[in-house]
Amino acid sequence: MTVHRDLDALASQGIVRRVHGGVTVRSSNLVESNFLYRSRLAEREKQAIAFAAAELVEPGQAIIIDDSTTAGRLTSFIPARKPLTVITNSVTVVEQLKEAHGIETICLGGRFTPRFNAFFGYVCEQAIGSLRANTLFMSASTVFSGVAYHQQEDVVKTKRALMGIADKRVLLVDSSKFGVTALIRLANLSEFDVVLTDSGIAPTEAEMLRQNGVNLRIVQIEE
Repeated sequence: MTVHRDLDALASQGIVRRVHGGVTVRSSNLVESNFLYRSRLAEREKQAIAFAAAELVEPGQAIIIDDSTTAGRLTSFIPARKPLTVITNSVTVVEQLKEAHGIETICLGGRFTPRFNAFFGYVCEQAIGSLRANTLFMSASTVFSGVAYHQQEDVVKTKRALMGIADKRVLLVDSSKFGVTALIRLANLSEFDVVLTDSGIAPTEAEMLRQNGVNLRIVQIEE
């Protein structure tokens, strides 16, 4: 009974999901995993992708960093690119940049969602619509046949709104996300100016994307 109570408590916090015969922390095509769990996946790949993404940032720009754990890694590298204005719906990004000199942070409010540690919903989308940015850095849950997907409708709506206010769109996706699908279509990869991934992507997948007009850049991961 103690084990069941503990699992119920973890499920209520969004850290695990109860499934038939047990529990799981992994995402499915319907439900995304908890933010803390996702932040610990593919750490080396995400760090390398974020480092490469930071090279696309120029001092004086206004950039957007979405709620994703991959784009959130940019906070380690962008202070060197100051001065900057950072627009975000992620509480984690705000927390990590709060003492960064030369960076002005604009937090998009709305309905707070603990699973993603971020804001979504109507209020968030209204705030997005009042702004304009140079570059958006965002991620997706999965990529299948040249299309990015996510499990949650509110998240997709917010990401689409962010795409609409950026002059340049950069998608950051580690190679483990390719060949997997999720419930809701987010965007074609061709809608992004740059798609950054790591060298774990299958060569056939990379070639297919490039043949379909995707500006794919691959970051080499040392073995």
